Amino acid sequence: MSHELSGCIRHDWTLPEVEALFALPFMDLVFHAQRVHRAHHEPNAVQMSTLLSIKTGACPEDCAYCPQSARYDTGLAPEALLEVSAVRERAALAKAAGATRFCMGAAYRSPKARDLRVIAQMIREVHSAGLETCATLGMLTPAQAQELKDAGLDYYNHNLDTSPEFYGAIITTRTYQDRLDTLQAVRAAGLKVCCGGIIGLGESVTDRAQLLLTLANLPEHPESVPINQLVKVPGTPLQGAADVDPLDFVRAIAVARLLMPRAHVRLSAGRETMSDAVQTLCFLAGANSIFYGEKLLTTGNPEIERDRSLFARLGLKAQTPAAELAAGETLMAGHEEAATSA
Repeated sequence: MSHELSGCIRHDWTLPEVEALFALPFMDLVFHAQRVHRAHHEPNAVQMSTLLSIKTGACPEDCAYCPQSARYDTGLAPEALLEVSAVRERAALAKAAGATRFCMGAAYRSPKARDLRVIAQMIREVHSAGLETCATLGMLTPAQAQELKDAGLDYYNHNLDTSPEFYGAIITTRTYQDRLDTLQAVRAAGLKVCCGGIIGLGESVTDRAQLLLTLANLPEHPESVPINQLVKVPGTPLQGAADVDPLDFVRAIAVARLLMPRAHVRLSAGRETMSDAVQTLCFLAGANSIFYGEKLLTTGNPEIERDRSLFARLGLKAQTPAAELAAGETLMAGHEEAATSA
């Protein structure tokens, strides 16, 4: 079996290797992705997250896909930072609905000190409710990342969006290195990383390969890798972007699974418009995490009952944080034993 399909944990991928994975026959690619998925994860369990926008709109950045940019007229009304009590209530509802991780998103270039103190209290409240905590607040300094860690934050989300080469066509108000610097600050603080990208921005297959290569060659793989399909919001520069071939999207999921075997690959934005059959192919290709609930920040997400129905038909179940940890430790021990025997 080739090195590229072995499911080994690597940080030395080359672009030709990743492009070769994208070029595999579809059936072969999905087969190998499912095989690697089963070697590292419980095959029929999906991690469930809920995402709440705690501060909406009026962002000064110019991300071409984002309805929250103050530069675009998308009809989105800006909303100030929520009260801590409102976040506490939403977290309780998310837990009752079956979510195990509660993600808080705020439209910042980077958070102000006074807002970060309030967000730290939100994190403490969500943590005390028995949920894993995640935040996405824009760029962070090392000190800010440490403040969030001290408040009990588990995960920090900061996506790379696309390849370094295509990035400037989508965003000009912060650099790719700015994003990498935030990821480094988050890791240094001891936080887990949630980092992925978007398919459908007008990028090439090589750009998709370069994005996943960049993630896979980080010193540590992200624990969560959200793969988003562009949601074409009227008023944004990408409102008229071409549709993504659903099978090309599944390919991206499968390649992410092969490159980052232990990561949770999250089927993220754009899921509302995907058929049950396409979502099923994504799960077969190695996706094992979703956002669960009515909204994904400011765009729609499949209704909870639709998700429950699909899970029942597929025999999928929600993964608990304790089960996730235990499975990871067991699988890691098994791989270490196998490596010693070999």
